[in-house]
Amino acid sequence: MQDAQRHPQWFLAIWIAATVIKVVIAARLPLFVDEAFYWQEGQHLAWAYSDLPGLSAWLARLGVELGGQHVLALRAPFLLLAASLPWLVIAAAREVGQRALAWQAGLLTVLMPLAGMLGLLALPDVPMAVASALCLWGGARLLARVDATGLGLLALGLVIGALSHYRFVGVIGVGLLALLWLPEGRRLLREPRLWLVLAIGAAAWWPLLSWNLAHADAGLRFQLVDRHPWSFQWTGAWFVVVQALLVTPLLFAGLLALSARALRSAPATATATATATATATATATAAPLRYLGLLGALSTFGFFALGFFADVERVSFHWPLPGYLALLVIAPAWLQARGLWWRRICWSLAAVGMALVLLAYAIASTPSLRERFAAEKWYPYNFAGWDQLADAVREQQAQLPKGTPLLAGSFKIGAELGFALDDPRIRVLDHPLNHKHGRAPQLALWGLQQEAQSVGPALLILGSSEVQYKQLLAYYHQVCTQIGPLPPPQVINIDHGAQRFLLFKLPAQRAQGPCVAPAMAWIDAPKRHAETPAQFEVRGWAFKEGVGLRAVEVLLDGQAVANAQYGREEPGVAGYWKISNDPQHPRVGFSAMVDASALPAGRHWLGLRLHGNDGSVEEWEEQPVDLRQ
Repeated sequence: MQDAQRHPQWFLAIWIAATVIKVVIAARLPLFVDEAFYWQEGQHLAWAYSDLPGLSAWLARLGVELGGQHVLALRAPFLLLAASLPWLVIAAAREVGQRALAWQAGLLTVLMPLAGMLGLLALPDVPMAVASALCLWGGARLLARVDATGLGLLALGLVIGALSHYRFVGVIGVGLLALLWLPEGRRLLREPRLWLVLAIGAAAWWPLLSWNLAHADAGLRFQLVDRHPWSFQWTGAWFVVVQALLVTPLLFAGLLALSARALRSAPATATATATATATATATATAAPLRYLGLLGALSTFGFFALGFFADVERVSFHWPLPGYLALLVIAPAWLQARGLWWRRICWSLAAVGMALVLLAYAIASTPSLRERFAAEKWYPYNFAGWDQLADAVREQQAQLPKGTPLLAGSFKIGAELGFALDDPRIRVLDHPLNHKHGRAPQLALWGLQQEAQSVGPALLILGSSEVQYKQLLAYYHQVCTQIGPLPPPQVINIDHGAQRFLLFKLPAQRAQGPCVAPAMAWIDAPKRHAETPAQFEVRGWAFKEGVGLRAVEVLLDGQAVANAQYGREEPGVAGYWKISNDPQHPRVGFSAMVDASALPAGRHWLGLRLHGNDGSVEEWEEQPVDLRQ
């Protein structure tokens, strides 16, 4: 990397390789649930939606209109935008006089996992990152000279950002603070043409503002109030740890050092950076360099502090990316001042980090590899099972009267099935997830939120793995309240039940009586991942709301190996599941002896087949056990 003449070749080779790999993965990776909802929004074109401004939905619609109903087509506009991001960073580096190191800045953008993974998913962070890069490029140029190019870059970035995400307000706020910090910035703010550009950027927020004014600020309340606890939580410390991993440790340390130096003494930052950049052009001024350092510092440390008070339940690791982009522009100069081995390790860690991220997505895109992680905490359930579910729904539709509507249990199922079946009008039951992710108001606006009193004949699809197990029984009772007792389900277990769906053929008339729901079970022994002898005992409990169970079979690798003795007293089960109405409580325990001596030693999957008194037959989620011979 020492020979400046080879920097473009290094960059082009790695940029092309990374882009090709991302395209291959994106073509195979199942649709993430948020992507599916953006597709659904794109099929209901509007200026803004309950969760976001309109740009992500418009890009998703553009992709499928040009490329057809395929995941790669939907993601194509986002892949193209992500591929342009390193080039924008290169342009910004050249703008601030770091022409000799600009290719390294672009390469850091490709290799830093948090930036390099962009485009694999059709998410609003992609256009927002591009908007941020345009703004920092335009702002740095305007600090050196006010011209049409700088004003145009800033205007374009502000418009794209406003149409991308509510969070772009933070980018604007940090940019204004950085300008106010610098004498050159304060002079720039007295430029009338800049205020014309800012007015254009402000006007781009009108669709989102108009939507909120028309709908009681539902989007703003979700983004600023409902999703955040706004109270201190120590778990926010994990936010910083995750940042170190996704930026890679040494590069993260370097960006933090640049940030700290920028806040401590902005002129010193510029001087140090300019000194390290021996090949900086004579026309470069200190102000743009100081501006970029302050942008990165204010954004990075601001989001670190916010992590202790904001939402920790949903994904937020991508929030500081705009600040990192500003720091990446000046990071190569800082790297040049480090020792040779330090630089080599930093570059190597970035490359390894990016490779691991691509590997994780490749695993998520490969069914056989996903299945291996079915019992692990990092199982990628949001990517799993949608194709199998769509196939099962098509089979059921072929057996039902033509025109029988689908009824999804949550916005996730409705959007994913909608994409797979090319039907953006699937009705959805009220579900906690719809509110948690800010999608309930949008479903109501589309008229897709199913009212309890008007279900009628339908094929109902529920996702039992969408709800924490401790809340699953309450969720089933909520469904019963909405549509009445449930008929026997068809169970779709994907990856040993790590992703689990239930299909119900609902009658034309709502059934009456107590809640009848899918069976629930638990295996007390052996434990998950337990090492067991060839002959071992299986113990646990199982019940079924409203009707009870008549038999429990024990399965090993999907084959019945024992009929359990069912009916042992388990008073603690009814004590825990206080709302349960299984008529057989407390006699819901079971036990069985399993002889697996004919099976080879190693990993096997232990499951249950539950027979209800209503004729239902449901296979329970499997758990791994390791046989020893």
